[in-house]
Amino acid sequence: MVESSLLHLAIIPDGNRRWAKKRRLQPWKGHETAIEKFRSITEWCRKDPRVGILTVWCFSTENWKRDSKEISMLMEIYEKYLRQERNGFIEHKTRFIHSGRRDRIPKSLSALIEEVEDATKNQTEFILNLAVDYGGKDELIRAIRKLRQPDSVTEESFRRLLDHPELPDVDMIIRTSGEQRTSNFFMWETAYAEWVFLKKHFPELTVNDIKNAVDEFAGRTRRFGS
Repeated sequence: MVESSLLHLAIIPDGNRRWAKKRRLQPWKGHETAIEKFRSITEWCRKDPRVGILTVWCFSTENWKRDSKEISMLMEIYEKYLRQERNGFIEHKTRFIHSGRRDRIPKSLSALIEEVEDATKNQTEFILNLAVDYGGKDELIRAIRKLRQPDSVTEESFRRLLDHPELPDVDMIIRTSGEQRTSNFFMWETAYAEWVFLKKHFPELTVNDIKNAVDEFAGRTRRFGS
């Protein structure tokens, strides 16, 4: 298991469609560019000794409202990415996990997620958590439905009902494209997370932007209500 003292970094990669629109491209062209950017960012996080977990919000429960063609292309992009990266995950000792629902995404993607999770379950140096069809409220509702004795629930016992109770809480969230809202993102796990808001659209993000954010985080004082 990744050391709990290492940084759990999360990214909300906004602006892919706006980036594409500015260039008069189809929305999924922004997502295709974003996945290549995501590869370089993941590689940097994996090599930086301060970062142990990277969580990226790929598709929210609200994103089903988008155009069906764009959704279809997005799911194909995710599936292609996992097929290409599976061996690399093992080579780089990366555990891959998924957060969110699996009953609404394509069956082929759901099966592939399960396959890659199983293939990498014993990797311990780095964790990559992709949130696909994920919403914070949805996760909490799914957890509440598992409760057997609501009157005796504690924070610790409730946490065990979340998608990945074994993961430490998120330490820092980077949100791109100038958006400054939480947007239903891991509501339980980000209760004390530090936020960094960047104006760049995600396809414009650089590894240096991530490094600067992590450097800034290292200089912050986290009080946790004290």
